[in-house]
Amino acid sequence: MSSLNTPQRILVLAVSFLALVFDGVELGLMPVASLSVSKSLLGASFTPELGGEWFARFTAALMLGAAFGGIVLGSLGDRIGRTRAMGVCILFYSVFAALGAWARDPWQMLALRFLVGLGVGGLWPNGIALVSECWSGASRPLVSGTMMAGLNAGILLLSQLARQWPVTPDSWRWLFQFAGVPALLGLLVLVALPESPRWLDSRGAARSPVTPLRELFQPALLRLTLVGVLISSIPMIGAWSASKWMIPWADKVAGAADSGYKAATQGWWALGAVLGSFAGAQLASRLGRRTSYALISLATVVVTIAMFQGTAPLRPGFHAVVFTQGFVATLFFGWLALYLPELFPTRVRATGSGLAYNSGRFATALGVLAAGFLFSALGGDYPRVGTVCASIYALGLIVIWWAPDRRSDDLAD
Repeated sequence: MSSLNTPQRILVLAVSFLALVFDGVELGLMPVASLSVSKSLLGASFTPELGGEWFARFTAALMLGAAFGGIVLGSLGDRIGRTRAMGVCILFYSVFAALGAWARDPWQMLALRFLVGLGVGGLWPNGIALVSECWSGASRPLVSGTMMAGLNAGILLLSQLARQWPVTPDSWRWLFQFAGVPALLGLLVLVALPESPRWLDSRGAARSPVTPLRELFQPALLRLTLVGVLISSIPMIGAWSASKWMIPWADKVAGAADSGYKAATQGWWALGAVLGSFAGAQLASRLGRRTSYALISLATVVVTIAMFQGTAPLRPGFHAVVFTQGFVATLFFGWLALYLPELFPTRVRATGSGLAYNSGRFATALGVLAAGFLFSALGGDYPRVGTVCASIYALGLIVIWWAPDRRSDDLAD
């Protein structure tokens, strides 16, 4: 099998990490900007309850786009190569994010968030497949954790920018313009990033055209595909239907008196998430895949409920609990970055990882919309909505026992 030299491998890791940083910027954008965007675009018709509903809609549109993107653009990586698919995904999420700066009503913004989601969803499986195939063996848990830390480093970066330049109903369009900057990175990926040697070798050995999506649902891979979907869906639904309500909650409580408080809240969460997403892969490698996932599920239920019921924005210790919740809840995603590529052979790795990771976003889109309706039904009570939705994490204690348990960090061919 051909291989990359050390400078090429480092370039792959650095560029893929940076692509995930900007992917994280897109994921963190609406939680911190949603209420300001809604107030600006809705004008006199804005109400707090309507603001919560539009937060749910914007989130659901992004998740739905990411679900389709993870499957369609994820499978593109198995057909045309990891790097070319990555470049396309980066251009999708950056160009359509930038166009949000010129949105004139919430429906335009809703459509753009869906298109941004296509790129967000497609990047993860292609980036993870590329790095996993270029960095193998004992270094893979470290590399997988580093990649997922990049995703949350983007959310942290965004929060710090929003603290320096507060996002308000009169000043939010700059944030979307900034989110368009990675288009330059997308062009660089298309013309300069080396391709995965494993992918090149698998294509050279293929005797017939590969149809990755169809193969995932053949008897040999069907069980693995379904397991991957289930174990990915639980943390995804929990993160967006429960955890993310902490930021608009902080925005509502602090209000105009402290416009930077919501960004500070997201910053503390993202700092915990950077550490947690890195540590998740190490935990999976040391404790085994099943045991570590079950422990993460239990801890996330407890900490998330404690965040919504045991404290509140502006209270002493609130940000410490937010930091802890960010750390614990994102252990899942470092775990997934290590585990999902292990489930699938090289010829369908990007498609399988993308399908598993992003199928949960279909359910997440429905879950977030349901949480939005629940939010209105409960009179805009953020703690009650967050507590009810946190129960989804408990399902991980059951589902994980159907997953194959691995202790080797090597990838199958």
